[in-house]
Amino acid sequence: MPHHLLDVLDPAEDSTAGDYRQRALLVLDGLRARSRLPVFTVGTGLYLRALLEGLADLPLRSEELRERLRATASEHGAGHLHAMLARLDAHAAQQISSADEQKLIRAIEICLLAKKPLTEIHRAGRAPLTGWRILKIGLQPEREALYQRIHNRTDAMLQTGWLEEVSLLNSAGLPENAKPFNFIGYRELRSHLRGELPLDAARSAIQQGTRQYAKRQLTWFRREKNVHWFAGFGDNEGIQSAARGWLSSQLMRDSADP
Repeated sequence: MPHHLLDVLDPAEDSTAGDYRQRALLVLDGLRARSRLPVFTVGTGLYLRALLEGLADLPLRSEELRERLRATASEHGAGHLHAMLARLDAHAAQQISSADEQKLIRAIEICLLAKKPLTEIHRAGRAPLTGWRILKIGLQPEREALYQRIHNRTDAMLQTGWLEEVSLLNSAGLPENAKPFNFIGYRELRSHLRGELPLDAARSAIQQGTRQYAKRQLTWFRREKNVHWFAGFGDNEGIQSAARGWLSSQLMRDSADP
């Protein structure tokens, strides 16, 4: 099964939901030209929303403002940018983790340059995706089973070179605030390599952070419209059969519509 948009960014390169949308639209154009059916696996609801609903007209980046925001974050410590965004746009702040410096800086930057809340801008006109019939499938396994898979996945990634990958990123001279070190796991393993955190403590922190992220994902996608939910994992044969049946019923309904 061909996969797309893997290994498309340099570790030091910033990317936004808008950048993702532009890349995804190019992929869709290519698939349409070859009469192929796209399947999106979605973990970040904002990126799905950007693709399907489009993005508002946002101000261009200001490197000068960004540098000032990075400096104030460094001076005042963790949580400062999140508190700043909460004052400018409380709803936007609820959608962004306090650890995600890049998204916080971009959100604050937009609020300040546009002189209005980011949420208000997003409610303005957008250009949604057209020419495709969108079918959304959600998977909701038992929570304890999900958590066990999260723990097993963390262990498997550590056993197959994750720590070595972080070590290579460290030795590549990436800046302190490079995007990879905002990701769950990368920041904890960097702390371990610096001697600040035992490996077992780093593993536990990664597992906890991933569990918390999974809860936020479920909260987001429960609000997503028109999702057909299945109570299990995607590798379960019963779930696969039920999903195929649901998709077939949707296609039959489409063919029956005048």
